[in-house]
Amino acid sequence: MYYVLMCKDKPDSLELRMATRPPHVEYLKDLEAKGILKTAGPLLGDDEKPIGSMWIMEAGDKQEAEALAAGDPYAKAGLFASVEIRAFNWVFKNPEA
Repeated sequence: MYYVLMCKDKPDSLELRMATRPPHVEYLKDLEAKGILKTAGPLLGDDEKPIGSMWIMEAGDKQEAEALAAGDPYAKAGLFASVEIRAFNWVFKNPEA
């Protein structure tokens, strides 16, 4: 099953995001190498600066998706004000369909 992870950063946290970015990128590269991460990127504010994160991942169930999200260095650093995880039916442009 696919899951979409939508995370919104805490206000005024760009410095924390940038400081934590290298281990976050390594974490996502590892998930990608394992075939778990399908796509990811930052959500941007009106000023085109990062204000959150979005991923699509493949997991066995929502609990596994939650555990993967919790392992993200951004989450561990306390960057996020909110995290939403939803099951996702990838219909259009699914590269694995």
